[in-house]
Amino acid sequence: MAKTKETTYAFIDSNNLNLGIQSLGWKLDFRRLRRYLKEKYGVKVAYMFIGYVPTDQSLYSFLQKIGYVLVFKPTIPDKKGNLKGNIDADLVLQVMIDFKNYDKAIIVTSDGDFHSLVKYLYEQQKLLFVMSPYTKTCSALLKKAAKEKIIFMDNLRKKLEYK
Repeated sequence: MAKTKETTYAFIDSNNLNLGIQSLGWKLDFRRLRRYLKEKYGVKVAYMFIGYVPTDQSLYSFLQKIGYVLVFKPTIPDKKGNLKGNIDADLVLQVMIDFKNYDKAIIVTSDGDFHSLVKYLYEQQKLLFVMSPYTKTCSALLKKAAKEKIIFMDNLRKKLEYK
């Protein structure tokens, strides 16, 4: 029996997404993004990888309520005292754990650390596309791995901006 509709999952590097959109001078509406991913690309599961900060519990509750599956990473302060929660390995691991559960993956990041993952998904014909916040800050390695399967969010401001 042939599948009638592909199952699509999104894997979102939340800090990279947030910083990329802020560099464009606007604020992302996470509700609108979730709706956009669901309606335009049929995203069934949208994982958001995020550093855990206890004081941000209301944000986490909101994100879960509007349909994101949150994957937390403990945070630690860097040398300047800024909290850091490096989620790269967690995102890659989740992509591989769920590999048989989806037909296509959307990777939301501009980070070149995901080059090997994106290359593998592309070769396995599982990459729908990479969604990068901003063309100028997107890693050349990531662009190379995604080839023609990359879109940039700088032209989605009207659809996704928080008002």
